[in-house]
Amino acid sequence: MQGDGLEAAAQRQRLASVQLEDRLVLPAGFRADLLAVWGEPVGDPAVGARFGFNNDYVALVPEPTGPRADGADGPERALLVVNFEYISPLPWQQGFEAVLGRPLPYQQLADTLKPQQGEADCTALPEGHPLLALIRAVSDEAMADLGVGVIALERHRGAWRRRTSPLERRIDGLAGLRDPAQRLRVSGPAAAVFNLPEPMGYSDGLGASVIGSFANCAGGVTPWGTVLSAEENVQVQISEDVHADGSASHPSRRPFLCSETRLAGLGNVYGLAGNKYGWMVEVDPADPTRPACKHSWLGRFRHEAVAVRAIAGEHLQIYSGCDRRGGHLYRYVSDAVVQDPSDPANSALLDQGDLQVARFEGDGSGRWIPLRPETPVDPFLPSRFQTAGLSCPVELPHSDRRLAGAELFDDDAAVAAYRRRFPTLAHLYRGAAAALQGAILVDAHLAASAVGGTPTARPEDTDLDPVSEDLLVAFTSGRPNERGGADPAVFTGPAGEAGWPHGWVMRLQDQDDGFRWRLAVTGGEPWAGGLGFANPDNLALDRNGNLWIVTDRSIGDPAGEIFGNNSCWLVPRGSGSEETAFCFATGPMECELCGLALDRDERTLFLAVQHPGERHGRRMAGRQLEQEHRLVDREGRTFLQRRQVPLGSSWPSPAPGQPPRPAVVAIRRDDGRPLLA
Repeated sequence: MQGDGLEAAAQRQRLASVQLEDRLVLPAGFRADLLAVWGEPVGDPAVGARFGFNNDYVALVPEPTGPRADGADGPERALLVVNFEYISPLPWQQGFEAVLGRPLPYQQLADTLKPQQGEADCTALPEGHPLLALIRAVSDEAMADLGVGVIALERHRGAWRRRTSPLERRIDGLAGLRDPAQRLRVSGPAAAVFNLPEPMGYSDGLGASVIGSFANCAGGVTPWGTVLSAEENVQVQISEDVHADGSASHPSRRPFLCSETRLAGLGNVYGLAGNKYGWMVEVDPADPTRPACKHSWLGRFRHEAVAVRAIAGEHLQIYSGCDRRGGHLYRYVSDAVVQDPSDPANSALLDQGDLQVARFEGDGSGRWIPLRPETPVDPFLPSRFQTAGLSCPVELPHSDRRLAGAELFDDDAAVAAYRRRFPTLAHLYRGAAAALQGAILVDAHLAASAVGGTPTARPEDTDLDPVSEDLLVAFTSGRPNERGGADPAVFTGPAGEAGWPHGWVMRLQDQDDGFRWRLAVTGGEPWAGGLGFANPDNLALDRNGNLWIVTDRSIGDPAGEIFGNNSCWLVPRGSGSEETAFCFATGPMECELCGLALDRDERTLFLAVQHPGERHGRRMAGRQLEQEHRLVDREGRTFLQRRQVPLGSSWPSPAPGQPPRPAVVAIRRDDGRPLLA
C-alpha cells in the first residue's frame, strides 16, 4: 500500500471492497503465454512421458541454433528444465481422467484404506496381493508426475513456444526401476555408504545406483550449461532418518498413505532406500545419454536453492539451503580450482571438496564450519531460544547411536553432556575413510546441528547479485514449530520481534575470514515495517541487479490471509538498501507462483503456477467466502476491507467447473520491449 501512489482517503475508498480473481493477474500491457500444462506429452510418444504435476523451479538453457536451408538465421532455441515437486491429491484426482483419458482408482483406494487411517505397509504385502496392485495403480501414476522434465522451446516473433526435439525427456520418480540403464548415479563419499557390505540399517541392494528423483523443488543453472535440481521434502515419501553409518532406516518406518487430502509414503511401495533421496541432482539438458547424478559432497538435507560461483582461478563455490524450520545454510567449496567456467568438465569439481555450514552471529558477522570427521561438536544452545520467549528444541543425532534419526534437547546441561560424550563428528558417525565422510554427508542436517550451524528461517533460495556479487538468500518464515526455529539473535522482525512469520531476503558477502550479512528485504504488512508481501520463496536477479521475488504463503493459514493470493514482486535496485517493492503479478486461487527465470534479453519472465485449487479443488460458479481484514492507510488510520474469495480454481481455464492444472507461462510485453523498459 505504501507504494500504490494513492492518498489515504483514496486508499480507503478503493480498498474497502475487493474481489479476488481466479486468474494470473498482470499489469496492463503484459500478457502470459501458456507454454506447458500438466499431462501434455513430453518427448517420444512411444515412451508415454508427460509434463508432470506441480511444476516448481524452471531453468532456461540456450541451445545453439543451426543455419536454415535458405541461409538465414533460425529462430532462437532453448531447453526449459522443469522440476515437479509433489502431488496435490484433490486437484490431481479431479483432473486425472479428463487430462489423461483414463480413470484413476484414487477414491477406491482411499475408501479401501480408510479403516486403517489410510495407511498400508507395502513391504509386508506379498507380491500379487490385490491391495498392492491397487496401491501401485495409483503410485505408479503419481511417480510418473514427479521428478524433472526437459522440454524444447523456440522464440518466434517475440513469443516462446513448444517445439519437437529429441532432447525432450523426463526423469521421473521411478526412473530406472524397470530399466537399469535409466538409473541415476552418485558421486562423492556417499557411494561408499551405499556399497557397505554390512550396513546397520536397510539397503536396497543397488549399490551406488539410484532409482528416480522426486520432491524436486528449487534449482539453479551452472555456468557450463547443466542444471542442478534440488530434492526437498523427501521425508513425505521416504523415511528420512539414517543410522550412524549413513545407512537407511527400513521403508516400513514411512508407510504408504492415501486419503482424500494426503498422498505420501510412495517410497514404501517400491522399497526405496531413504538415504538416496534429499540430494542435489545434476542434469545435462543437452545430453540425454548422460545419466543424472546425485552429488553427495553437496550434502543430503531438504535442499532448496542453489547458487553457483565459478570464477577462473578460484575454487568452485555452491550455496544451498535446507528448507525446514531450523534448517541451515550451506556452502560447498571444491578442492580444485576452476580453469574455464564454461567448461563441461567442471562437473568433476563436485567430486571432491568441503561441505560447510553457516554460523551467523548477531553482530552481522559469520563463519563457515566444515562438516569433517575432525570438526568439534558444539551445538546451538536451547537457552538462545528461551531468552527470546520461544519454546524451541535443538535437534541432534540421537544419543543412542544404535538408533536412526534425531533426539530433541531443550536443556543446556543436557547439550553440554552430549558434547562431552561426542567431542567430534567422528565420535558420532561410523565408518572408515570415505564411508565415514559419507555417513556425515548423508546425515548433513543433523551433523550441521551438532557442529553449531545456525538454525535459520527456512532458506528457500540462493542467488548471486551480478552487480555486487553478494549472495542473496530468501528466508521464508521465522515462525518456529515443535522441532525447531530460527536464531532470534539473527532473524528478527522490523521491531525486533522473535519468530517473525513473514520472511526476509538476506544479503551475504563472503570474505577471507568468514562473511558479513544483513537482512535487506523484510516481508510483512507495510504498517508493521514490511514491504507488503509475505513468505519470499524463489528469487531471480536481472543483469542490473533488480530483484524478482515470488511468494509461498500457506493456503488456509489465517495469519496470512490478509496478503491474499501468492504473488510475484519486483524490488528495484536501490543505493545500498532495498526499501520499495512493487506487486507485478498475482496468481490464481490457492496456487503458489514458482520458478522465476528470465531469457537472455530479459524480454520474457517464465513463471510456474503450482497447485491451483489445492485446498478446494475445482472452482464452481458462485462458490466463495467473505473475509474481513483490518488495513492501515498511509496516514496510519485503520479501516475495514471486505473481500470476496472464490473457493478452488479452474485455472488455466476461465470456465468454472474445469479441473485446475499446474502449468508454466511465459510473460512478456505486448509491444515486445524488455520487461522493465
